[in-house]
Amino acid sequence: MTKAVWNVDKSHSALEFTVKHMMISKVRGSFTNFDATIEANPDDLTDARIEFSVDVNSINTQNEDRDNHLRSNDFFDISNHPKMTFVATNIKRKSDDEYAVTGDFSLRGVTKPVTFDVTVEGVGKDPWGNEVAGFSGSTKLNRKDFGLVWNAALETGGVLVGEEVKINIELEAHKQG
Repeated sequence: MTKAVWNVDKSHSALEFTVKHMMISKVRGSFTNFDATIEANPDDLTDARIEFSVDVNSINTQNEDRDNHLRSNDFFDISNHPKMTFVATNIKRKSDDEYAVTGDFSLRGVTKPVTFDVTVEGVGKDPWGNEVAGFSGSTKLNRKDFGLVWNAALETGGVLVGEEVKINIELEAHKQG
């Protein structure tokens, strides 16, 4: 297979995250508006071009008050930083279908290298004969590294919001004709 442009099928893709709440449970959320530019050969991603852009305003944690707080200056500051982006800079093969995809992750005006563990889930044809590929990715990052430092102390000790954020991505992409 040769390198081709792949378009993300948002109806079959997800960008989700989890973070500890009160040090005892996890809050899950997602971003519903995102896009990616993928120019790749799914059989070998090592020379792929991957760029990701997320509309941070599209955050959804199933709680409108929390979502609005996350949009505020305490967290994402979407009026000044409406996008979160990732641009791959180095891709290393770990096995036949697993890769370490390192790139520049930008959030709230801060850019740092982040590595996603990416799996090529497979390539096939849909019922209409179009070529489709599936990718999964995950990473962990410290939100404070990107200026998301707001927190509240708990009277029993600890803090309201954990520092580690786990990000999971599930993408279905269609080969551009």
